[in-house]
Amino acid sequence: MNALLALSRAIDWLSERVGRSVFWLVLVAVLISAANAVVRKAFNYSSNSFLEIQWYLFSVIFLFCSGYTLKHNEHVRIDIISGRLTPRARAWIDLLGTIFFLLPMAILIMYLSWPLFVDAYERNEVSTNAGGLIIWPARLMMPIGFALLIIQGVSELIKRIAYLMNLIPDPGEKIVEKTAEEQLAEEILRSRGDLAIAQEEVAIALDKKES
Repeated sequence: MNALLALSRAIDWLSERVGRSVFWLVLVAVLISAANAVVRKAFNYSSNSFLEIQWYLFSVIFLFCSGYTLKHNEHVRIDIISGRLTPRARAWIDLLGTIFFLLPMAILIMYLSWPLFVDAYERNEVSTNAGGLIIWPARLMMPIGFALLIIQGVSELIKRIAYLMNLIPDPGEKIVEKTAEEQLAEEILRSRGDLAIAQEEVAIALDKKES
């Protein structure tokens, strides 16, 4: 089991690195979108390649971050029932869901999407839009994205089994980290509270002095 947990940690590291690297594509997509809008309004010029590269970037972000999102337990869940269960019961649900739903679905999509990429690559398929981009890089995103999801699913499967064997803490427990903005807001509220207490103490002292 120690070897499997080491494999799980290696997969988690990979998913974390990929996810944090892909984050920057959000900024790239925003800059391209803004530049495209400015050029279109200012010079009355646009190109389908500018639009399609935004779709490509969105696809990379969505697909390549699927494993990262699974690692951080941030996929959408319906917790009406499972939220009332014990952590071990939720671990069993995650384990069975991964085996019978997540992994078969991801493997099937990866398998079916690979021939589409190969066909587009061999024919050097290009977008039917004027000035559009080549298609095969977009096709390649599908098998790679689902491959990343599959290996992260294996990691989550290992962690659930290890948890049920009482070898590690609950991997399904979300660790909520406060953002810099939330920390700043707490500091402001705390300082305001300290100031209010100090003002109240001064007022009490003045009332005693006058009496």
